[in-house]
Amino acid sequence: MKKHYILSLNPTAKHDWDRCILRDPLTAKRPDLAKLVAEAVGANTGNYLISVNIEIQVLEQAAVPQAEQLSLNVPEVNEKPQLREAA
Repeated sequence: MKKHYILSLNPTAKHDWDRCILRDPLTAKRPDLAKLVAEAVGANTGNYLISVNIEIQVLEQAAVPQAEQLSLNVPEVNEKPQLREAA
């Protein structure tokens, strides 16, 4: 059984679960690997000793766009606030 997935790696992600994401390229859902193994076995009741062979081939690597930093030219304001005396 050959399946294709999109692997997204982001070591600087805020949460652990967002650092390494495996997704189906058509549905964008995360695969349930245990369900895939159960389907391959036949999903009959019982305990199985199985061997799983995972062969990884990178078919294409998409470049991650760098976040552009825009510089804003804001003139400095050196005005002192005027204080009013309380009467």
